[in-house]
Amino acid sequence: MASDIPVLRSVLYMPSANERALEKAKSLPADAIIFDLEDAVAPDAKEAARASASSAVKSGAYGHRVLTIRCNGLHTPWGEADVVAAAAAAPAAVVIPKVSTVEEISAVASILDANNAPATTGIWAMVETPLGVLNAHSLAQHPRCTGFVIGTNDLAKELHAPLVAGRANLVPHLAHALLAGRAAGIVVLDGVFNNIKDTEGFESECRQGFEMGFDGKTLIHPSQIEFCNLTWSPSEIEVNFAKKVIFAFSQASTHGQGVLTVDGRMIENLHVENAKRTLALHDAIRQ
Repeated sequence: MASDIPVLRSVLYMPSANERALEKAKSLPADAIIFDLEDAVAPDAKEAARASASSAVKSGAYGHRVLTIRCNGLHTPWGEADVVAAAAAAPAAVVIPKVSTVEEISAVASILDANNAPATTGIWAMVETPLGVLNAHSLAQHPRCTGFVIGTNDLAKELHAPLVAGRANLVPHLAHALLAGRAAGIVVLDGVFNNIKDTEGFESECRQGFEMGFDGKTLIHPSQIEFCNLTWSPSEIEVNFAKKVIFAFSQASTHGQGVLTVDGRMIENLHVENAKRTLALHDAIRQ
């Protein structure tokens, strides 16, 4: 069952024009890397960054980490060449910025297919525009879309909304995209936290993202990885309780009971399913 659980607690953006950063990423405890060809790369460095990202994905030097490439949008001078190069590199996904319509995903999928990208290379659509949020359900249903990455900075900009502690002004939009992703069974990743010195604010936002149901969080600095991993990992107490729930329910079922209490909590089948997922995630993280 563990293989069905995505381990994407910490997803770190790495500027692909920075060779030192790419080398450092090989030893960082992030679950996934987004090799960035877009915002973190100056126009005159785009082509070199593209080659570096492709080489990094093909190198086999990043161990268990899920590797993706964030391409420039197809409307830019670099977007199509980015997707063509990614098709040859065969990352787990290409990350496409500012996706607002299904047609945009289809256009990327066509380039991947035309360049013989394996079926295992999905598309992570960045949901960071009002239209992208409104179309989240149809985006998530596209057969090549395997994930959403929430772009909170751009979304706030497009909404004319400030980035505030607690994100109360963004929560409805985050929840809408998350619901669409869950309905389609794809990965959904929370947006970045900008102030790397505000540890308390970052930790609070991680907890919020976890409690909302995101699979993990995108990160801009290695210092954010450890707490992010901790937040999205079942604790020893949660693992032990999950084992207790599964055992108690199996015993009760042999006597025809469908509901019971464990440590004072009412337990029924949905709680058993949650317990099984907790153990599967725990096992996947250990592996």
